[in-house]
Amino acid sequence: MTDIARPRFARGYPAAAARADARGGAEHRRRLLQGLYGRVVELGAGSGLNFAHYPATVTEVVAIEPEPTLRARAAEAARGARVAIDVRAGTADALPLGDGEMDAAVASLVLCSVPDQERALAELRRVIRAGGELRFYEHVIATTQPKRAILQFADRSGIWPALGGGCHPARDTGAAIKAAGFTIERQERFDFRAGPLEPRIPYILGIARRA
Repeated sequence: MTDIARPRFARGYPAAAARADARGGAEHRRRLLQGLYGRVVELGAGSGLNFAHYPATVTEVVAIEPEPTLRARAAEAARGARVAIDVRAGTADALPLGDGEMDAAVASLVLCSVPDQERALAELRRVIRAGGELRFYEHVIATTQPKRAILQFADRSGIWPALGGGCHPARDTGAAIKAAGFTIERQERFDFRAGPLEPRIPYILGIARRA
């Protein structure tokens, strides 16, 4: 199954993401993508907010999005992008790409919500060529208390996943990237408030390379 319909989340996400971008998220996206080149797969492209930030050195973006409403918005955004973007249906655990086909992959605010993070990272590693890059921008579990315990409670209780389209704020995504066979070459960690009424939570932004 390549379609995962979440109509309520799909209606609210573009506006929420635009608010986050206005508060600094757009600059995070720009830094995430700068210097990329060749063929790139973007996992969970959403409504296509990353598309405007891809540099001209990228020859093609294969944008994977399972939610049909968001995918339609992404296809519309792709038409106005300065790089070639092919928006496709697909899921994180079975990417519609061949082994080693891509020069790089982008995971932007998606590894928190995939059903099986280990499987998703294994798929990304499979489709990236040897020596290729994984660019990541994700929110993650806090390293200090009491924020760590609060995020763990919000995750286990189901409150945050229910409100955030399946997002799990207690995942240690940096450690998962390493465990999947990537070498993290650069990683920034910072707290960011995506909306005026939302808490400041920890994010990571960086580059990992397939060994």
